[in-house]
Amino acid sequence: MNMAAIKGRKDSKGYVLRTGETQRADGRYCYAYSDKNKVRHYIYAKTLPELRAREKEVQLKYEQGLDAYAAKKLTLNDCFDRYISQKYNLKETTKANYMYMYNRFVRPTFGKRRIAEIRYSDVKEFYFSILKEGIKANTLENVHTVVHLALQLAVRDGLIVNNPSDSAMTEIKRSKLWDAPKRRALTIPEQKAFMNFLESDREYEGWLPIITVLLGTGMRIGECIAIRWEDLDFENRMISVNHNLTDRPDSKGVCKKRIETPKTEAGTRTIPMIQEVFDAFITEYEIQKCLGFCEEVIDGYSGFVFNTAYHTVYSASAVNNAIHRATKAYNDKEETDAKNEGREPLLLPDFSAHHLRHTFCTRLCENETNLKVIMSIMGHADISTTMDIYAECSKEKKKEVMTNLEGCIIIK
Repeated sequence: MNMAAIKGRKDSKGYVLRTGETQRADGRYCYAYSDKNKVRHYIYAKTLPELRAREKEVQLKYEQGLDAYAAKKLTLNDCFDRYISQKYNLKETTKANYMYMYNRFVRPTFGKRRIAEIRYSDVKEFYFSILKEGIKANTLENVHTVVHLALQLAVRDGLIVNNPSDSAMTEIKRSKLWDAPKRRALTIPEQKAFMNFLESDREYEGWLPIITVLLGTGMRIGECIAIRWEDLDFENRMISVNHNLTDRPDSKGVCKKRIETPKTEAGTRTIPMIQEVFDAFITEYEIQKCLGFCEEVIDGYSGFVFNTAYHTVYSASAVNNAIHRATKAYNDKEETDAKNEGREPLLLPDFSAHHLRHTFCTRLCENETNLKVIMSIMGHADISTTMDIYAECSKEKKKEVMTNLEGCIIIK
């Protein structure tokens, strides 16, 4: 560190002042130093011990390579903007999602804080404040992701020592405010009732093939709507999953369909066709032979299996909206039928395409014990995801297991 040399100086009490130290006419003490860029800085204190304590902080940060001056100037917004501008390897949809989350929840308020002043308790207080405003649990986790990434860049750039957002979500999740809803799989009676309704209802029977494939493969909705005829091996009854379709807004807020490769290696996989899925693909092919095949080309990809009446690819929202409408139509009919027949109705919960993936995984876990096989079929990058679902044993399965134990366990 380049320090100003001031020799032979003493303060008003007779204490010898070190290099860079002076005492002002008003009695305050001053320490002057130059940073690595030769920029002059000054720190002040009312007493000499207080000044020297602050000198130690400056010296420590200098030795650790920290730029204390820059940290005092830069805000969290500055760090995030720098982070996002340098992430050239981020998928466009991921980048757009990060920017939306940050701009919507962080930038107007917490983002204006200077990073040198942000503490662990500040991060928690911010998270609690937006949680109290009614933000959903999974949204808060996304907010934490962007805040943590921005602060981690500040750590790596030598602006702060530690990331104050580390472990913040762990404590949030232990609080009474945290109420992350668990995704529930459909029960076997529920899924049968829904599929039977689709098959018998003229308005919704056209959705039967794609919903059969979703429920019978566990594919993500983006993977399913992106499947092409060339990805299907009918001879060996295998589905090649190697890309997905997105239609989220980009960094400029413009929605556009895009084809992307899986985010992880686990996402690229093959899935065997069960008979119902095989039949659904054959049915769809026969229908399109009469009505016409998909004509849309997206990023050089064509020949998509599932398409609209206008021969364009389905969007994820279109499929989910159809599921919601069909569920409501089923429940309305079921309530009327149950009342006329004098029984309790079997009503369906509101669910989405991702619930069908969760339902498939649950059925798979109920019938397969090899976690590696389940993980491979589902395309899970983290085995803990598979294990969490495996641990959720449905009530029906528990009853079945206990029924099978009748006469096998001698109690008395």
